[in-house]
Amino acid sequence: MAEESSPPPPVLEQATPSPAIEKDKEDLAHPEPVEEAESQAVKEKEEVPPQPAAAAEQKESRSSSLAAMIEKEESFSPTAHPPPEEKNEVTEKSAATNEEVAVVPDSGKEKQVEEKKVPQTLVSFKEESNAVADLSDIEGRALEELKQLVQEALSSHQFSSAPPKKEEKQSASAIQETSKTEALVSDSDVGTEMKQSAETQESKVEKTTKKESQEVAKEGQKVASSSPEEVTIWGIPLLKDDRSDVVLLKFLRARDFKVKDAFVMIKNTIQWRRDFKIDELVDEDLGDDLEKVVFMHGYDREGHPVCYNVYGEFQNKELYQKTFSDEEKRSKFLRWRIQFLERSIRKLDFSPGGISTIFQVNDLKNAPGPGKKELRTNYPEFVAKQVFINVPWWYVAFYTMMSPFMTQRTKSKFVYASPSKSAETLFKYISPEQVPIQYGGLSVDYCDCNPEFTIADPATDITVKPATKQTVEIIIYEKCILVWELRVVGWEVSYSAEFMPEAKDAYTIIITKPTKMSPTDEPVVSNSFKVGELGKILLTVDNPTSKKKKLLYRFKINPFSD
Repeated sequence: MAEESSPPPPVLEQATPSPAIEKDKEDLAHPEPVEEAESQAVKEKEEVPPQPAAAAEQKESRSSSLAAMIEKEESFSPTAHPPPEEKNEVTEKSAATNEEVAVVPDSGKEKQVEEKKVPQTLVSFKEESNAVADLSDIEGRALEELKQLVQEALSSHQFSSAPPKKEEKQSASAIQETSKTEALVSDSDVGTEMKQSAETQESKVEKTTKKESQEVAKEGQKVASSSPEEVTIWGIPLLKDDRSDVVLLKFLRARDFKVKDAFVMIKNTIQWRRDFKIDELVDEDLGDDLEKVVFMHGYDREGHPVCYNVYGEFQNKELYQKTFSDEEKRSKFLRWRIQFLERSIRKLDFSPGGISTIFQVNDLKNAPGPGKKELRTNYPEFVAKQVFINVPWWYVAFYTMMSPFMTQRTKSKFVYASPSKSAETLFKYISPEQVPIQYGGLSVDYCDCNPEFTIADPATDITVKPATKQTVEIIIYEKCILVWELRVVGWEVSYSAEFMPEAKDAYTIIITKPTKMSPTDEPVVSNSFKVGELGKILLTVDNPTSKKKKLLYRFKINPFSD
């Protein structure tokens, strides 16, 4: 799941602690993707300077052509779900019936055996296990130490304790001053009555002091004897079950398993959540004006929910003014963004074997540029992979400049693709039926206009080589109604469909005559055919261009009776 060039997030500024959220939100230019706090690398800008050799490598990488970088094709980790190798013929069975599907290339040339190209891969991020048994000895000890610190904090109510009140301090100092004054008066050369009154006042002060100290001691005993406080983060109560281990591991990994740093981070996050009233915010109604800017749609090949951030939507002046024109609107946007993130996180599975991270797709088409980060520190380690698509030239320049300040762990999570490679890159990590139609896939919202297929219906993707024809054969063994949909990303091909009966003397039935499809045509072709005799459906795509094309199709068999 790695790529030859690993990009940075759109913005690398570390989110400020909780008080700074209110201060910095006026600088917010567009929504930010979910990001993990990565070992304080950006905040401290790598306190250890790079070695001369590393510096030389950085200099060399900066001098490389930006155009060359943006055209690099992402390599895919063999441990994930690699795309299927191109074959001269592919045959598969329909789950519903006995229909067979054969994909037959028709290039008009002799078949040639191609040498396999070894993909060039860099280190790709692989999610660590959250099971305690899978942790190393160092990681296991760090988790136990952090749990001990959290337990002590819960028992002593450190997460909710407030600093001593000023009034109590002032009253104690006033008592001390009074006692000093009375002592001076008693030592002065005055009458007996003055001395007696001073002694009486002094005894009263001593009694008051003892009484207050006793009350303070009693309060301390009450706190010590009371049950530990209950604290939840992202809807998970701390130290109640094994889901708490997953939460704590996120903070530990964000701080390179430095226990004290992770504990401070937890305390700051809990305080920020209380200041921002997160639990109340989750249930507020903030409208749906921004549902096209940030939205969840489908799952990747490993089961992570996919979040799309579409920055180009803010090119709409009306939407931009409605979101950022004044302080109140910027504040509402920030609250909406946090609410969306919080709701999405609470749907994750925090059990040790569950999926507790998100796959993020960032569409940089017409993006206004880098913006401030607001949510990084308080939502650590929630991104499994960041894919940036439709990457413009300025982003490559931005990455070249900022890459030396990023850790390898951070960079290993990022994949980026130019506009021409965006759909192909997404298909490496997300099945075509799960990818929204606007990004080259087949997924649309279920409605009356598309009643046949849903996101649960699998699709097949095939690479059509330059200057070749690709034919999909669907063999029919019984009477039925065949329904299919097909698309070629970017089209620039010809498409036809026909039914060829099995009987020798039967005529071939043309369903769709050869039609040239341009990029402006409908992205998906849907059709159906009533099959009354045995035979096969032939779906043919002719690619006359010098570029590879990605063909997607899926079909269903519906029963048919006379």
